[in-house]
Amino acid sequence: MTKITLGSLDELKDWVGKEVAASDWLQVDQARIDRFADATGDHQWIHVDPARAAAESPFGTTIAHGYLTLSLIPHLMMETLDVQGGRMSINYGLNRVRFAAPVRARDCIRARFTLAGMEDFAGGVQLTWHILIEIEGSHKPACVAEMIARRYV
Repeated sequence: MTKITLGSLDELKDWVGKEVAASDWLQVDQARIDRFADATGDHQWIHVDPARAAAESPFGTTIAHGYLTLSLIPHLMMETLDVQGGRMSINYGLNRVRFAAPVRARDCIRARFTLAGMEDFAGGVQLTWHILIEIEGSHKPACVAEMIARRYV
């Protein structure tokens, strides 16, 4: 996937209601899951104990934390989409998040970004993104989220 560059925020207006980009596949390996567990203090065995997960889990292996999957959205977006214009962006929040399917250790995921809405506010533009995180080879998505970002001009 080549990074998509949009020359301005005005150019982004043409994309409201459309899929703007899809990221490359990213493998979620056990090392990443372990680092996330260390960062958050969430060391539940389903995430960090491959032997126990293989024996006791219905998934047959460890799975990524749902919040790890969610936290990869900014990385996947920055690797995929470059919108010129504005001096900074911030995550403003989420309207909806659902973890529809587990991401097993070693699964590859990618994100599809659809611009659901764009509105001006004092000092910038608020963007509402519909994000679908797919698991390679799965018919069910790992995560469906509606994220709000603010771009300051």
